[in-house]
Amino acid sequence: MDVDLAPAIVTELRARWQERHRRHHDLTHLEEVRAGLQTLRADGLEFDARPVTLAAWFHDAVYRPFRSDNERASAELARRLLTGDPDRAEVARLVELTASHDPGPGDRNGIALSDADLAVLGADPVRYDAYAQNVRAEYRWVPGPIYRRRRRALLAAFLAREQLFASTPACDRWEASARANLARELAALG
Repeated sequence: MDVDLAPAIVTELRARWQERHRRHHDLTHLEEVRAGLQTLRADGLEFDARPVTLAAWFHDAVYRPFRSDNERASAELARRLLTGDPDRAEVARLVELTASHDPGPGDRNGIALSDADLAVLGADPVRYDAYAQNVRAEYRWVPGPIYRRRRRALLAAFLAREQLFASTPACDRWEASARANLARELAALG
């Protein structure tokens, strides 16, 4: 599920995904999201591959751990770089949706991107633990007690959801392991 992008856009996006402050929101995450999309497609989830794949490239292209507007800024970057592209508006919409990971029930593209973005939650425990450590590294400037309190709240909110994933293929593949991973991290945070 690749898309053709102008070399200058690819160069800019790769440079952004490789910024020094990134530990989780890096090229590994981008590749895992793209692989998640391929897995979901192979498992029967239908979505428009081009705009969703483009949105994967752009969804964390702007990432500053101390800011709350990364999704909006990433969507603006997509709008700026994809001028004239027929999928420009859909890509920006999908990027903004990653702020909530709450696509509507009929939003096939939003469901695909959201589920692929969260797939790391359902990874094997070793990969999940590396993800959790990388997230902490991105927020290393936050004092430990504050980080643990906010992380516990986030994990508890995820666990309170009826479903973590919006699609049946993602639920079948990742839901049980994601819940186990989240509960294990929550317990470790005290």
